[in-house]
Amino acid sequence: MKNLDIQFVKYPQKPIASEIFKRTRYTTMNKLTGIITQVQQSGAILLIDINVDKHLFTALLIQSATPPDWLQTGKITDVVFKETEVSLAKNLSGIISMRNRMKCTVRQIERGALLSKVRLQFQDHTISSAITTRSVDALELKIGDEVEALVKANEIALMNKS
Repeated sequence: MKNLDIQFVKYPQKPIASEIFKRTRYTTMNKLTGIITQVQQSGAILLIDINVDKHLFTALLIQSATPPDWLQTGKITDVVFKETEVSLAKNLSGIISMRNRMKCTVRQIERGALLSKVRLQFQDHTISSAITTRSVDALELKIGDEVEALVKANEIALMNKS
């Protein structure tokens, strides 16, 4: 058997994802406050529409057959979603199945070797997206760019605001 000489090389490149997570406190979630405008139910599946500053969000939840009292039309709730669940698109056209689409402006890009954090202005709110650095490059993202942030309805969580 040959003796293999393995060398480890340090690359003085951009920080890896875990370093960005530590520096930027990726543990925070995107959170917007809105009013429930519609609740549809079929068995334990709920489709809930929430008005956030005149912008409609939809959450798909799986609950018990009897949903909690606070999941009712007119109730104030927090719409919560992870940065890692926010996809970005430029010049999006056509119809897609993603229910939650937000027109945003890129405010900040923190690039890592593999993962980047993009801060976005959505109306009067700041939201974040964690996407691959390859995607940042493919989209040719720059500060001030107009993008669409997309979140699937099943990735939206609702939190009681009372």
